Amino acid sequence: MKRKNFLYLTGMGFSAAMLSRVPVLGSPLIQGNAMRSVDVAMKKQMADVALNAARSKGATYTDVRIGRYLNQYVVTRETKVENIVDTESYGMGIRVIANGCWGFAATDKLDNDSIAKATYMAVAIAKENARIQTEPVILVPQKGYGEVSWKTPIVTNGFDVPVKDKTDLLLSVNDAALKGGANYVNSIIFLVNEQKYFASTDGSYIDQDIHRIWPLFQVTKIDQKSGKFETRQSLSAPRGMGYEYLIPKEADKIKGVTTLYRDSYDMLEDAKAAAPQAAEKLAAKSVEAGKYDLVLDPSHLWLTIHESVGHPSELDRVLGYEANFAGTSFLTLDKWKSGNFNFGSKHVNIVADKIQPGSLGAVGYDDEGVESKKWDIIKDGVLVNYQAIRDQAHIIGLKESQGCCYADSWSDVQFQRMPNISLQPGTTPLAPADMIKNVEKGIYIVGDSSFSIDQQRYNFQFSGQLYYEIKEGKITGMLNDVAYQSNTQEFWNSCEAVCDKSDYRLGGSFFDGKGQPEQVSAVSHGSATAHFKGVNVINTARKI
Repeated sequence: MKRKNFLYLTGMGFSAAMLSRVPVLGSPLIQGNAMRSVDVAMKKQMADVALNAARSKGATYTDVRIGRYLNQYVVTRETKVENIVDTESYGMGIRVIANGCWGFAATDKLDNDSIAKATYMAVAIAKENARIQTEPVILVPQKGYGEVSWKTPIVTNGFDVPVKDKTDLLLSVNDAALKGGANYVNSIIFLVNEQKYFASTDGSYIDQDIHRIWPLFQVTKIDQKSGKFETRQSLSAPRGMGYEYLIPKEADKIKGVTTLYRDSYDMLEDAKAAAPQAAEKLAAKSVEAGKYDLVLDPSHLWLTIHESVGHPSELDRVLGYEANFAGTSFLTLDKWKSGNFNFGSKHVNIVADKIQPGSLGAVGYDDEGVESKKWDIIKDGVLVNYQAIRDQAHIIGLKESQGCCYADSWSDVQFQRMPNISLQPGTTPLAPADMIKNVEKGIYIVGDSSFSIDQQRYNFQFSGQLYYEIKEGKITGMLNDVAYQSNTQEFWNSCEAVCDKSDYRLGGSFFDGKGQPEQVSAVSHGSATAHFKGVNVINTARKI
């Protein structure tokens, strides 16, 4: 079955880019207006057909993934609803080891004969691979869990919320932005539900129900005299939550330069702030290039963490498996083996985490049946570990997988994907306002925007949504045309302080791309506001 893409669902640039990555595959379970689910006992029976068929053909290991993937997009622009889209994908992927090599096949026909046929194909592919592969696959041991289940701890299933409620919210967001002075505004609610069943010859039968939500918008403000324009995107973060994320709680609010939220997101309040801030950007003075201290809000820092820490600590990238598509990593094995590679300052403690509540990467078990966990990547500024799965773990002396294997659909083979990678908050009480007081010449950056980073994830440039000049411990006004440049090691060694846990928040994305054919995964990155000393800032304004 070939992948189909939504190339155009909306005139909204960033949502169109996201929707173009979404597959619509498989045999739908939709009958009339009802979506029919599959009984767990039936999934087990189907999985056993594949497990037994693989064993009969000589496979020494088999895992089976039965997946039903639901997506919903509600898209609006100004006063109109542009699109309401539901997609569904359903099928089975079978992965085997035979003659020491991997083989994989998938099918959307789930009768016994079709399952067996796909399984035989997976085994045949593995045996063909064995003719050219010189080293056998080595899996670290994995215990079987028997029949277990896990579900995202949601309060309200977003798919059960009437579409009218969603469109009413988005149109009210648009109305608030227009009344605030915006010339254009787009908004979207994006919902994901992954219903995944995993079975393996290790003795696991794992049923999971995973939910994610992402509300976002973009406002545009035009200067009618000059024709120049500025935009301000929403400061929301996608979350592993239900629709309760869009029901703001007063206790979650953090007052600052802008209003951000921890466990809920007030989309309407964010939209009210966005249009005036876009207008302020039009009037803001252009930054003077030079060295500045940077105070980076979590709504911005998550992307820098993702690109400069998350990707280079992927073991498959370190080993060169991603070199053709996305590059390698400067965090080579010799640096880890030394035990003292100075990645950052003593304030830099970064963990990989597949269990953090509300995060995009939170699951009970990964896509090869390994229970989720948490581990250190950078400890007190020193590189101490990577991200590894079952067939990589032995390379760095691990006795078990770290549980970060994932496939973005039943039709794709699972491989090593980034878990949540987060900068830990400081242990000394410190709020952003107090941090700013310690800065003589600096810039406070809120929200993420464009970035560029080299193939080894070392030299980079990042920009944001909002920039505020800091002089002698005080914010004096907005700046524009700001981007900062550094290399990963220099940047993280310039980390002077990290605010405490009261300021800790999550950012993230539904669309971390990797692999050939490309797959996407959802991942969160948490941090508190952090202070970086003496970073090079450039002026990005176009000179005519």
